[in-house]
Amino acid sequence: MTLGILGTLLGGIGLFLLGMMLMTDGLKLAAGKALRNILENSTKTPIRGVLSGALITSIVQSSGVVTVAIIGFVNAGLMNLGQAITIIYGTNIGTTMTSWLVAIIGFKLNLKAFALPAIGLGMILRLAKGNTNKGAMGEVLVGFGIFFLGIDVLKSTFEGIGTGIQLANLGGGGFMSLLVFLGIGFMLTFAMQSSSAALAIVLTATAGGVIPINDAAVVVIGANVGSTSTAAIAVLGATPNAKRVAASHVIFNVITGLVALLLLPLLLKFLSLIRQVLGQDTGPVTILAMFHTIFNILGVLLLWPLTKRMVRFLKKRFVSAEEDEARPMYLDKNVVSTPVLAMHALAKELERLGQIARRMAKGAISSEVGISPQFGRDKVILDKLETKVGEFVNLMQRSNLPAGFDDLLPNGLRVAGYYASIAELAIMVTDKQAELHPLEDEKTVTAMALFKGSVVDILKHADVEAEGYNVNSSMEKVHLLIDEYHDLKAQLLREGTRGMIQVRQMVLLQEFISYIRRIAEQAEKGARYLSGLTENTLADKESMEVEETL
Repeated sequence: MTLGILGTLLGGIGLFLLGMMLMTDGLKLAAGKALRNILENSTKTPIRGVLSGALITSIVQSSGVVTVAIIGFVNAGLMNLGQAITIIYGTNIGTTMTSWLVAIIGFKLNLKAFALPAIGLGMILRLAKGNTNKGAMGEVLVGFGIFFLGIDVLKSTFEGIGTGIQLANLGGGGFMSLLVFLGIGFMLTFAMQSSSAALAIVLTATAGGVIPINDAAVVVIGANVGSTSTAAIAVLGATPNAKRVAASHVIFNVITGLVALLLLPLLLKFLSLIRQVLGQDTGPVTILAMFHTIFNILGVLLLWPLTKRMVRFLKKRFVSAEEDEARPMYLDKNVVSTPVLAMHALAKELERLGQIARRMAKGAISSEVGISPQFGRDKVILDKLETKVGEFVNLMQRSNLPAGFDDLLPNGLRVAGYYASIAELAIMVTDKQAELHPLEDEKTVTAMALFKGSVVDILKHADVEAEGYNVNSSMEKVHLLIDEYHDLKAQLLREGTRGMIQVRQMVLLQEFISYIRRIAEQAEKGARYLSGLTENTLADKESMEVEETL
């Protein structure tokens, strides 16, 4: 291969990639809202998810763009992992559209006569309409034209070198040859980060006689598996949900590739029979396009019944610290049938909820030195645990509860509500503290520090697991804090009246101390009700143990 031919080949690949980029960017701009609407409405049924994934990928010509959008929907809570996986199935079918475009248009039409007018018309639209939808469609037309110019260059180049380069014996034949052609397909996609570009090269090389059709089919499988590298690279350091979506893409493509390799002789024979039955003069490019489509559809059919298992498998992987802590340690639906044990488990989980809420509150009150990254994670953990507590209480409510438990169960929800309020107030405290200016009056600074210290002290004592916890002592501390709050509020009003503090600053300070006073009150109430829940549960458990002994 001469340098001239190599340069022409690289230019053809460059034109193809540029055309793909322009088409993708233009379609995202022209049909962005429509594509988002399709994704939003694609989660109603699994089959709709597959069809939507195939449709969008066929339009955008980029499974990577669709995968990134899916990840965004999952992270936003608009789509669960199972729904995302069905769309991933569809994207793999949609990527086969590139093969069909090359097979049907690339080898049937005079590409220059088709591509050059498309580029000219597209540029007129783009320049005349600017960044509007029509302008974006002009960009799509330009990309479409450049796309097929690249195909034309590749086709001409491979036709010129087809007799000079033969790759049939690459790898020495047998299993080693199989690995070599798989590797070629994978590396082509990995290097260009586009399975569509890799497929275009494979198809045009096959049409030019450079690669035999059987070996080209193996390269197509490798390119299909290589398309997962884009998603894998994109989610490095990303959220657990993003990693799970990418992993589902890898699992699908790897399993589909393995099945296609195992059934390769049968699939090629089947396609040959179809060509004979249809009586069409079908060339190797069309055969490869059919092969690409059939083995992806086969992969969907094989993995469809296993989707729920894949979801369960992936949810146990890539678990973040907050997701791990957000898993209930004590709540188990198997103990619901034994109300005493279920109530004990509920009390223990609520104690965990209280620890997280108090941790958030302490961090917020001392946030003058900056909020810890743990603060945001704690909010995520608390919200998830609160949901699990609610679900567990509903399960208990539907079981046959003994007399007395009907009164205790609402207290469990009441405690969860108090701790959730502490978390919300902690966020409000951090927001308010960010608006405050440093205080200059030493007396006010001292009074504020003492007030904060009193609230933190209550938070420390509002732990039912702490040694020496006493309901009456905690209530007394809150009563003293309320007196302290009123004194501090009056002091702030006096200083605002005298002009020692700006009125806006005075209002912000009053709101701030009100929030942290309420945190202390919620913490005391949560501990008080949880203490009653724990005492009653322990008493019932001891009674049950005595009865079992007798």
